[in-house]
Amino acid sequence: MASVRAPVWKWEWNLNTIALLVGFGTGLVAWGMTWERMTANQDAHAASLGKLEDRVTKIETTIRQIDNHELRLVAVEKQAAEAATSMRAVENTLNSLAADMRVTREILQRIEASQREGGQLQR
Repeated sequence: MASVRAPVWKWEWNLNTIALLVGFGTGLVAWGMTWERMTANQDAHAASLGKLEDRVTKIETTIRQIDNHELRLVAVEKQAAEAATSMRAVENTLNSLAADMRVTREILQRIEASQREGGQLQR
């Protein structure tokens, strides 16, 4: 049998090796740049989220104040309606009293008239 010699290792730079190494290096650089941009944008977004949370907190406070004012307005409107009802009741009572006073005055006038007539008849 023929003896087969093992191939000899040669240190060569061929086009495929250079292309692969450049591609690998470019991939690492691109990955690093992407990572840096991502972390930088995360910090910027975290700051934006902090500002948004502050704005939402302020808006919630304002909404609570508006709700409080709305409740107060409802209470004032209810009191105004009750006051109007009470004023109508007082007005009706005064009208009734005025009518009673007219009737009382008429009765008194009749009594006085009858006393005058009765006094004139006795003389």
